[in-house]
Amino acid sequence: MIHPSELVLNPDGSIYHLKLQPEQIGRKIIVAGDPGRIKSISAHFDRIDHIVENREFVTHTGIYKNQKVSAIATGIGTDNIDIVLNELDALVNIDLEKREIKNEQTELEIVRIGTCGSIQEDVPADEVVVSTHAFGLDGLLNFYAFEMNAEEQKIHSEIIQQTNWNKKMNVPYLVAGSSNLIQRIGKNYHHGITVTAPGFYAPQGRELRLKLRVPDVNEKLRAFKYKDFRIVNYEMETSALYGLSSLLGHQACTVCAVVANRYANSFSKDYKPVINQLIKEVLDNLV
Repeated sequence: MIHPSELVLNPDGSIYHLKLQPEQIGRKIIVAGDPGRIKSISAHFDRIDHIVENREFVTHTGIYKNQKVSAIATGIGTDNIDIVLNELDALVNIDLEKREIKNEQTELEIVRIGTCGSIQEDVPADEVVVSTHAFGLDGLLNFYAFEMNAEEQKIHSEIIQQTNWNKKMNVPYLVAGSSNLIQRIGKNYHHGITVTAPGFYAPQGRELRLKLRVPDVNEKLRAFKYKDFRIVNYEMETSALYGLSSLLGHQACTVCAVVANRYANSFSKDYKPVINQLIKEVLDNLV
């Protein structure tokens, strides 16, 4: 039995942070950082059966083309993804009443729709990137029994070597997304490695009043090249999404609309049409 201090439930039996019951989620899930984006996703549903809100976690579950789909707001950062992924998995793979892990595992398909900053000249604002891998600067997966596979380890080693990675910064890791979902969801988009940063400013090479430890970090990441792999963009959730999904036996894929091009120092004038089109394409490919 999993103790109440470890698997925390609300008085009504729902999972602690998401405040959801097992019947309130689908097996196909779209996650977004912005709670306001969930209405834009569920507006495409044929019907909405459940609306649950708690803190920044907003869930809409309904039917799209005869399939049960959930849209869930995670908030910003890998710390929130740690909560969301563990609690989603608990909803399908733990008997909450008995507090016991189920014998048969249920696999979820999870697609993150987000925004990002491109560091490559040929990936301008208002285009879309699908993350083949995430280079995690956050350190979250280092707290789990996670080991990179041979390909991940090789790419990781090449990034560390080519960038002369500063050892005073977080120990990074690299993890691949679901090849199945990436092929289904991201076939028409730019592909590349995504850097998941633990912040918006210095961790992504932005300097306002505070000086950076590595001022040329973006140039180093931009120059990385190994076989057909290159680093394309920054965002703040994908490494945890990919790592935890892999460990828990789920499939995950991230697609992000580019809102800033760090090479050209430009920002999208209006990225909402790109996001709206992306939502429709993801839904159609997911179901």
